[in-house]
Amino acid sequence: MAAIEWQAGDVEQHITGREQERVIGEELLDRVAGAGVTGWGALLSAPFVGSFLGVVVRRLPEGRPIAWVRSRCEYCGVVLRASDLVPLCSWLVGGGRCRYCGHPLGWFYPAIEFSAFAVALTALAAEGGEKVWLDCLFGWWLLALGWIDVRRWLLPDALTLPLIIVGLAAALAFDPEQLTDRALGAALGYLSLRVVALLYRGLRGREGLGQGDAKLLAASGAWLGATALPQVVLGAALSALFTAACLRLAGVRLGASSALPFGPFLALATWLIWLLGPFPM
Repeated sequence: MAAIEWQAGDVEQHITGREQERVIGEELLDRVAGAGVTGWGALLSAPFVGSFLGVVVRRLPEGRPIAWVRSRCEYCGVVLRASDLVPLCSWLVGGGRCRYCGHPLGWFYPAIEFSAFAVALTALAAEGGEKVWLDCLFGWWLLALGWIDVRRWLLPDALTLPLIIVGLAAALAFDPEQLTDRALGAALGYLSLRVVALLYRGLRGREGLGQGDAKLLAASGAWLGATALPQVVLGAALSALFTAACLRLAGVRLGASSALPFGPFLALATWLIWLLGPFPM
């Protein structure tokens, strides 16, 4: 009898969980469907923004010009037409190859274009409203920073420092009462990681955190405020540990001297807390 009651309760919990998932899914669909001009504009623009971010990620670390320069195939040098640069579609139509020389183009551009679309969709599902463009701008900016850090172990000042200024400007424009907390967050974010980096270098005799990480955490403070910084660092550290564990399970050898770029994890934690808000302590 007890086993029957347990099975009935288990089935009821399973049904309740499925109902909750269905309700959440319907809410998300309703929010996306009712996004209006602002939300749909962000969604439709996202792949094109992603294509531009791909240019930034490739060219900025190398000091190459980003704007006012025609795109070329990196293998045969042919100037690409507008029809060759339609996000996602051109890559799919060409089978992932240059239509002029036939060289494989790789997954970089479709991946970052799809990621930019995912940022817009997540922002719309999480909040929506008129603020969705600000959410997307922040997410796309962090996406570019994280991707550059993965590729080049670099967080360029040309992206981190303006992000601090834009965060403080957004506070001044939309929430002036938070300006002091955000300015304090920017200062504490930078100083805290710089102290950690100096201590690590003194103890281990090598660099553990770069100045770019400190500037990115300063940007996090400028957008989220000082009180959210501990959760940003904790979220970034936990996601980095999870990634390291997944790499170990996948057969990647990690030792005491192995390292992962910390910027992508800081960027992810920052944006999620921006969308969802700090967790109550």
